Amino acid sequence: MDKIKIKNLEVYAYHGVFPEENEKGQKFIISATLFCDIKEAGKTDNLTKTINYGEVSKMMHDFICKNMFQLIETVVERLAEKMLLTIPKLQKVKLQLQKPEAPIGLPFETVTVEIERGWHTAYIGLGSNMGDKEAFLEAGIEMLADTKGCIIEKVSEFIETEPYGDVVQDNFLNGALKLKTLLTPEELLTKIKEIEQENGRERNVRWGPRTLDLDILLYDDIVMESVKLEIPHIEMHKRSFVLEPLAQIAPYVHHPILRKTTVELLAELTKAKIQN
Repeated sequence: MDKIKIKNLEVYAYHGVFPEENEKGQKFIISATLFCDIKEAGKTDNLTKTINYGEVSKMMHDFICKNMFQLIETVVERLAEKMLLTIPKLQKVKLQLQKPEAPIGLPFETVTVEIERGWHTAYIGLGSNMGDKEAFLEAGIEMLADTKGCIIEKVSEFIETEPYGDVVQDNFLNGALKLKTLLTPEELLTKIKEIEQENGRERNVRWGPRTLDLDILLYDDIVMESVKLEIPHIEMHKRSFVLEPLAQIAPYVHHPILRKTTVELLAELTKAKIQN
């Protein structure tokens, strides 16, 4: 990915744990690497096709000067979020903040905090089989769209499907969406569980009826397994009600373990059902 680098911008600000740091202030040095596509700008010589590093430098300077935090970790975290939310062409940013006058009391050159943050792509499965099913799905989509650091890029059509498992219940309405997000997988999981609960979701019976069901199917190309979360979704390749709507919005996205596209997985599942 292309990069624009801003190196060692000096700022006088008031961040620190000790009162004298907040009162007297001190020098900070900020550096940024901006990850973006600058090919079109290079071909057209058009400033609007790239990121204006002068404006970004002023943004960083003003943010660091006009805010006050105890930790420089907080400074860079909040600054990275602001940059990613407000600079349209920015895909990822690496920030390095130095505090050369930190009150350590020992000889040293500088204290440095460095982070890297960026946009991620997640695919979310949607389901409902209670009450006004379409209204519940639409409410979930709207609440996710209203979440800071989340941008919904595509939503599939809703399809009616038979319930999965042995529990007798009404048919489901299912869908899928593509999400651009700054949230980590764990943060995203927490958020979608909150949205489910706000829409009356109760987890009493496994594979039982629910007002709203939101599942993280894929997140970039990562593979992870924890007590609360598995990515890719462990059952997605076995479920046509997941693959059919997903194939509408992401037919060629690859399953990171099976190394097959959504349409390939759906074709295999359909063939297996016919043979059985």
